[in-house]
Amino acid sequence: MRMHNADENCGIAQSALVLGDWWNVLVLREIARGRVRFDALAAELGLSRKVLTERLGGLVAQGVLRRGLYQRRPVRYEYLLTDAGAALLPVLAAMQDWGDRWVLGDGALTATAAGDGAERARVHALVGTRLPEGLHLPGSRGPELPLLDPDAAATVLFTYPGTGVDWGEPPIPGAVGCTAQTRLFREAWPDVRRAGLALRGISTQLPHEQAEFARAEQLPYPLLSDAGHRWATALRLPMFQGAGRLRHKRLVLVADAERTVRHVLFPVDDIPQAVGESLRLAVDCVPTE
Repeated sequence: MRMHNADENCGIAQSALVLGDWWNVLVLREIARGRVRFDALAAELGLSRKVLTERLGGLVAQGVLRRGLYQRRPVRYEYLLTDAGAALLPVLAAMQDWGDRWVLGDGALTATAAGDGAERARVHALVGTRLPEGLHLPGSRGPELPLLDPDAAATVLFTYPGTGVDWGEPPIPGAVGCTAQTRLFREAWPDVRRAGLALRGISTQLPHEQAEFARAEQLPYPLLSDAGHRWATALRLPMFQGAGRLRHKRLVLVADAERTVRHVLFPVDDIPQAVGESLRLAVDCVPTE
């Protein structure tokens, strides 16, 4: 691509040079979602093998992707994000937020969603799909933890905007109630453990912020930090900009031991009802002997 000399020191221009066109962006979107093998990418994007080969080769050459051997006979590679590629995930999350708000939505700043909108349709389409393997996040307990507890019959994953946040005036619709939500799940913890379930709270707050809150509230379950937007981009989750940070909208996923999403609650407007309903749905996922 020919560039004007004035663009040589411009970070926006250089980033645009790497991303190239919308196919490169969509290739990165799918790899962030766990589709890291050539055939899976081609099937999802509907690209010819020639064009996809060109796009993948270009992204590898730019240092955004790396090839990893997963089969020797015949030789097969998967395409994985490098550190530079992972650093693009917040860009994808911001594009998701902008598109949801300004293209698919009416431009309103909200932490909830319309009952018949694109965000709801996209989230509810997760039912029946499998969560990406190997996705671990840091959080309130220090070391990275898997999204799903390997010893649990089902895991309840709830995303929330943030605890201890001053949203300013006027408040953002749907953003309040995070502390109440975490407390309700804390009160339900004995029932969660008796049923053989696991619980994870996820926000884009930093691990030390979550750890401070978890200690103050004596939470028996971990909070996980999606500050790098790995979870958001893996599932194309709805987000919003609030208090200087891109944040998750409130939703609940119930996944079974096979990583299959069994139930989704979104939008969540009645927090006590959603907490009770999510736990009931999770109990229904426990195999009966």
